[in-house]
Amino acid sequence: MTSLTGRRSLPRRSGWRSNLTTALTRLVPAAIVIWAVMVALGYLLTHAWHETGFERRDAWINRYLADHRTGLMNSTTHVVTYAAETYTVVIVGLVFFVGMRLRLGRWREPMFLLAAIVGEVLIFIATTLVIHRQRPPVHRLDLVPPTSSFPSGHTAASIVLYAGLAIIALRTSTRRWLRVVAVSAAVVIPIGVAFSRLYRGMHYPTDVLGSVLLAFLWLTVTVSVVLKGRG
Repeated sequence: MTSLTGRRSLPRRSGWRSNLTTALTRLVPAAIVIWAVMVALGYLLTHAWHETGFERRDAWINRYLADHRTGLMNSTTHVVTYAAETYTVVIVGLVFFVGMRLRLGRWREPMFLLAAIVGEVLIFIATTLVIHRQRPPVHRLDLVPPTSSFPSGHTAASIVLYAGLAIIALRTSTRRWLRVVAVSAAVVIPIGVAFSRLYRGMHYPTDVLGSVLLAFLWLTVTVSVVLKGRG
C-alpha cells in the first residue's frame, strides 16, 4: 500500500499477533520471577536445611504413611496419581482447548488454559534443572523419574489444570451444576494427588507446598494477563 506521500506504508500487525506479543512480554518476566522464587526455596531445602532437624521433621509424614500402607490405599493412590500424569494433562487440556474454542467461539479461555499448563511445565522443568533434591528416605511405590523431588510436578500440574478449568467454568457458565462440579474437581483432585505423592514416598511435604505456591502464583499471573487482559 502506498501513502499520499508516495512512501510504501508498513502493514499493521494483526490484532491477535499484537495481543500475543503483549501477553508474552508480561508472562515471560513473571515466569522468570516465579522460577527464581522456586530456585531460592529449593536452595534452602537442599543446602541450608539439608540434613538438619527441619529435614528430618519434613520426612516424618512420609515415614508415618509408609509404615501404615495398605493394599487398598496402595491401589487407590496409584489410580489417583493418573489424574496428573503428563499424558492425562495433555489429553484433558487438548480436549478442553478445542472444545472451548468451538463452544465459546473465541480464543481467550483456550489460550488461558494453554498458557497456564505450558508455563507451569516450563517453570517446573527449569527448576529441576537447577535444584537436585533426593526423594524421601522411604520405600517408594513408583519408579523414580529423573527430575528432582522438589517441586512436585504432579501436584502443580493438577492444580493448574483443574483449577484453571474451574476458573473458566465460573467465568463462562451459568449452569450451577457445572460450576459445582468444576470447583469440586479443582479442590478434590489436587488434594488427592498431593496426598498420593506423599503416601507413595515420592515427595516431601515441602515439595508439595512448593508446588502449591508455584501453581498459585502462575495461575494468578495467567488470569491477570490472559483472562483479564485487553483484546
